[in-house]
Amino acid sequence: MMNRSELGASLKRSHNCCQAVLLAFEDKLPYDKESLLMLGSTFGSGMGGMMGTCGALIGAEMVLGILSKQTRGMNPVSRKLFQAFEEKCGASRCIDLKGVVTGHMLCSCEDCVKNAIEAVDELL
Repeated sequence: MMNRSELGASLKRSHNCCQAVLLAFEDKLPYDKESLLMLGSTFGSGMGGMMGTCGALIGAEMVLGILSKQTRGMNPVSRKLFQAFEEKCGASRCIDLKGVVTGHMLCSCEDCVKNAIEAVDELL
């Protein structure tokens, strides 16, 4: 049986990074699969088409916010998630992670998904 991060990486084969993270937590989230797919649909290739935050990190932030059941005061936890993701992956912007400018990939999409899920699990 796959653990949650392995499940997320396998979901990446047919979904974008944000959707893969959201679907990996589907059993814990109060939303159906279709809603999670729609929620994450615009974050393929990160925010802004690779120019912004990695979709896996965005999905992880969404999951953390939903599972925390808090409506305020999440900035310190969000910062910890962001820092953990950057430590594991080497960057937070999709363009940097994929090495578009440098020609050196820092982290594959599958590993970004795994690392984002593991970072959420560590904070919960």
